[in-house]
Amino acid sequence: MIAVLALVGAVVSGLALQVHYTIATTPCSINEKWDCGIVNHSSYSMIQGIPVALIGIAGYLGLVWLGLARQRLVLLLASVAGLAFSLYLAHIERDVLGVWCLYCVISLAVMAMILFLSVLWTVIEASNRRTRRW
Repeated sequence: MIAVLALVGAVVSGLALQVHYTIATTPCSINEKWDCGIVNHSSYSMIQGIPVALIGIAGYLGLVWLGLARQRLVLLLASVAGLAFSLYLAHIERDVLGVWCLYCVISLAVMAMILFLSVLWTVIEASNRRTRRW
């Protein structure tokens, strides 16, 4: 399930990357408070010349690999980092730009679900290990 959610996140990040490189009006440009174009063309949409959406794609693909490789602890730590980064970007949208990107909000929700499932997986596995010892 985590791998599937991470693939969804990669697709959503890909859509945001497409908005980053287009100058046309995008489907998620809904009104003055919801406009992916404004967010993805702002100065906050790049880090060291790399589009944030591309970083998102790489991060989500990394989560897919960690999930499939059953690297629970690393996945948990990466999920915490991913959610923290998503929350930082949401802060930029709300408090600095005053505009929300629908793709970014979906990505934030996906990261929160991945973190929840990672915690759940880690707890269940720890519980199973304790049960097997008895």
